[in-house]
Amino acid sequence: MNRLTRRSVLLATLSTMLSTTAVVWAIAAGSAAAELPEEKIFINTLGMRLVRIEPGRFIMGSSQGGDFDERPAHPVRITRPFYLAATEVTNAQYEQFDPEHRRLRGKLGWSKADDEAVVFVSWHDAQRFCRWLAEKEGRPYRLPTEAEWEYACRAGTTTAFSFGDRLDDKAFHKNVGVSWFPDPARSEVFGPVSLSVGRTPANAWGLFDMHGNVEEWCLDWYGPYEPGEQVDPLGRADGDFRVTRGGSHSTTLEYLRSANRSGTLPEDQSWLIGFRVALGEAPSGKPLPVPPTQRWQQDVRQDRPSDLSSGPDPAKPFFKGPRPYVKIPSGSDGPLFSRHNHDPGIVACANGDLLAIWYTCRSEPGRELAIAASRLRRGQEEWDEASPFWDAPDRNDHAPAIWHDGQGTLFHFNGLAAAATWGSLATILRTSIDHGVTWSKARLIMPEHGLRHMPVTTVLRTRDGAILVPCDAVTGGHGGTAVLISRDGGKTWIDPGAGKPKPEFRDGAQGAWIAGIHAGIVELKDGRLMAFGRGDSIQGRMPQSMSSDGGATWTYSASPFPPIGGGQRLVLLRLAEGPIFFASFGREMTFRDAAGQEYKGSGLFAALSMDEGQSWPLRRLVTDGGPAREIDGGGNTGRFLLSRTTAEPRGYLAACQTPDGVIHLITSKNHYAFNLAWLKQQDTQ
Repeated sequence: MNRLTRRSVLLATLSTMLSTTAVVWAIAAGSAAAELPEEKIFINTLGMRLVRIEPGRFIMGSSQGGDFDERPAHPVRITRPFYLAATEVTNAQYEQFDPEHRRLRGKLGWSKADDEAVVFVSWHDAQRFCRWLAEKEGRPYRLPTEAEWEYACRAGTTTAFSFGDRLDDKAFHKNVGVSWFPDPARSEVFGPVSLSVGRTPANAWGLFDMHGNVEEWCLDWYGPYEPGEQVDPLGRADGDFRVTRGGSHSTTLEYLRSANRSGTLPEDQSWLIGFRVALGEAPSGKPLPVPPTQRWQQDVRQDRPSDLSSGPDPAKPFFKGPRPYVKIPSGSDGPLFSRHNHDPGIVACANGDLLAIWYTCRSEPGRELAIAASRLRRGQEEWDEASPFWDAPDRNDHAPAIWHDGQGTLFHFNGLAAAATWGSLATILRTSIDHGVTWSKARLIMPEHGLRHMPVTTVLRTRDGAILVPCDAVTGGHGGTAVLISRDGGKTWIDPGAGKPKPEFRDGAQGAWIAGIHAGIVELKDGRLMAFGRGDSIQGRMPQSMSSDGGATWTYSASPFPPIGGGQRLVLLRLAEGPIFFASFGREMTFRDAAGQEYKGSGLFAALSMDEGQSWPLRRLVTDGGPAREIDGGGNTGRFLLSRTTAEPRGYLAACQTPDGVIHLITSKNHYAFNLAWLKQQDTQ
């Protein structure tokens, strides 16, 4: 990292620590001078039963099993007594502070009764409640730290749960499994269950619902553990995510373990998260510093060279690839996962670098799914080794998209699940003005968890300044694409198709959604929008959607391209030279070589339109034409045969064009680079 970047990161970190962390801890201390009660059980003015937790030592985290972020297991010393509520805050208790919350009772069917754990509360809401209660009683109420929470949960045990290494008592089993809620098409067995507090056995220290019911906000910023003993730890000095603990209903039991760590954005709200209060002076430790930078953030040039347009001779065909951009060691099981890497985005930075992001996981619905990144530095031939990019702990971070606005700002869009799967996504946005080295804090631009919030990588800005982000409208392989639109540079967003009925995708029909999922969009010269999608075939062809009102309504027709299916995603891009570039997949398609001879080919192909999508006369397979050989396509692709007539059979595509005219096309693992002259080298009928 250069001197300017290091200095800016340091100043930003110090500023945040002073302006955010110090304020939070000042609030947490509340009326810190007030004396603690002396009795073992204290009943406060809201009728809350609080249990006195005495000082002590324990081993925090897991040395074996569990998740990567539970290691290294390390000794922790709690030096001061504190009280912890025996149960989570209930609706009746919370609404004495915020009567307006009553309108959220029963939202999506959850938490209707007075004695059920309050949900749909953010970390900020929980903090405000603690502050209110502290002022009301003159006592130092606050959220527990993550270390205090695990210490109290374990209650002197070292097993996976405070009841042993298994949680066999069915009282704790509430919708155990991988939930697709609230997707009505896939979550019929995960409907609302009772969240009444205190109905499960208490642990040895008299605390209820420490394993499940609802996740509970903690005070800390989330971050990796450090080795060695810690005294009254406070987590990290800053971050994107606040810690939640304890697991919830509607998940698998492994997320209810004593050591398991979760977290999300502090403004996030869902049917899974509530909180319980602690009473006692704020711990005396110091937060750990912000974690060190990742490889894609390090040694990044901050200049903007004037010669970026110089490159391969535009009059001569240029092709390079495939070369892998996903480089993760075999056997990696967190925070990067070698098992499954998929769904990429790519952007050309103003300093000449390429930055690629994608998701990495064991399985696509898993709560471990995170976003990885790699950088191809200007002048280099090989991509960096992959490293973590963004990861809400124990949330499925499905569907990344990255875009350069042409004015020096990178935009990162991403789904943020309530827990597992891509059926319950909210949408976040981050920005970077230093070529992707540092990023603004993630903010929710579509805060409700549900459908229509899963970004697709084909982001664009129209000539009237609107930013369009396509998002899958469904969780299955067909059913349409929504469009999120911002007309103020990304500050506010609307979904013009929200609440509109699902269209009938047939020739000549109209609707408020794009036909097909994973849609690619391009603006035509007359201001209309053209989109192609996967699924929802029309007359046996890939569906085409056209909009003349900025994406509010669409008209459907059959495209000239074959439909695509599982493990495949198209890409659509306006080239700097003017033509529209399209890439997708087909089988036994007819191509014509430079000598005019027809031949059949299958796999990844590219096409060009010179007349605004009216025709696509130039098509060719994306292959180097070399000898037949086996290539690893990663993701859902696996190994495939690359030859003159066979290209990658599937993969999720993303593309960008650099100022030198080179088109950079990535699949689920591989990077291809070529220019317009190469695309025009072969013609087709």
